Amino acid sequence: MNMNFDFNSPTKILFGSGKLNELGSQPLPGKKALLLMSGGKSAKVSGAYDRTLEQLRKAGVEVTEFAKVMENPVKEMVMEGAAFAKENGCDFIVALGGGAVLDSAVAVAAMATNPGDLWDYVNGGTGKGQPLVNPGLPIVAITLTAGTGSEVNCWGVISNLETKEKIGFGYQELTPVLAVVDPELMKTVPAKYTAYQGFDALFHNTEVMMSNGVNILSETIALSAIENIANYLPRAVKDGNDLVAREHIAYGSTMAGIAMQLTSTTAQHSMEHAMSAYHHNLPHGAGLIMISVEFARYFIERHACDEQLIKMARVMGMPNADKPEDFITALQQLQKDCGVDDLKMSDYGIQKDECMTLAVNARETMGGLFLANPCPMSDEECAGIFEKSYR
Repeated sequence: MNMNFDFNSPTKILFGSGKLNELGSQPLPGKKALLLMSGGKSAKVSGAYDRTLEQLRKAGVEVTEFAKVMENPVKEMVMEGAAFAKENGCDFIVALGGGAVLDSAVAVAAMATNPGDLWDYVNGGTGKGQPLVNPGLPIVAITLTAGTGSEVNCWGVISNLETKEKIGFGYQELTPVLAVVDPELMKTVPAKYTAYQGFDALFHNTEVMMSNGVNILSETIALSAIENIANYLPRAVKDGNDLVAREHIAYGSTMAGIAMQLTSTTAQHSMEHAMSAYHHNLPHGAGLIMISVEFARYFIERHACDEQLIKMARVMGMPNADKPEDFITALQQLQKDCGVDDLKMSDYGIQKDECMTLAVNARETMGGLFLANPCPMSDEECAGIFEKSYR
């Protein structure tokens, strides 16, 4: 086991049911907030919107709203939001929403204070990889879903529709200064999206476990998160008002955000980003589910991380697991229990002859995650995983 790690978390985390009620008494990083939200109704339906405004009023913060974030955030929206923040003199961002909103906040915060175009600062693909000229706006993250863990790290994934790229963007200094993780706000998330988001959180942790960069701390955190998600996700999917289940899934998601600061995810995430870069209506978690079994099988066949897979199977409901294939058994059972075992790429317009295109795109846009795989994977082998996953 690797005993070395580098860890820095500048985020204060308020975790637990009812924690949003403490926002107004926190020292906030400014006096005029850009309230960043999606174009949907979830924040208002859950009551999070009214409660957040009340808390910001209590803190003496003026608010201006930008509610145009979509499921897979795009560069144009980021640039519009950044310009809006500038025009209105906002000095910090309150990101109120799910993973798409939290991801967007990182990019909007950067572009509200920096010249040029977002892609000037993106590393990978056609991005120019320039360093930020100025510090971004501080971010307060209030997550309404349990999936990305973005409330505690500096990364957001943004799409460029023109170049068909979906790339992670982030700089350490863009990490939120405050995160509110209140499971009460997650009870209205529909069952299907509870499952998709929960599996995104699960795979953040399973990929950390499979990564060649796993260390003693990231493994400890990831295994704890995996156990909580595997035990409670079926309950949260079955009954969205099950607050105990919501709390455990939220814990697993936030812990993934921390584990990913210690150890990166793997090419499974690069591969899904390619899928949804070309098929924008594909929810990220659903895409990950579609390729997850064959992705794990690739490493099982090469005995690349057998011990790690066995450890995960044991906390996923198979305490006597003794072979890496048991991880696939546990994973398939969890997908069945959550009603997501029948997802098909073809239902989202993906064609089987796209597999090599997706493999190449995955490496060109987020090739760094391939370096975290426990053994090498060629473009042909990556395409093969897509092909075996195809339905």
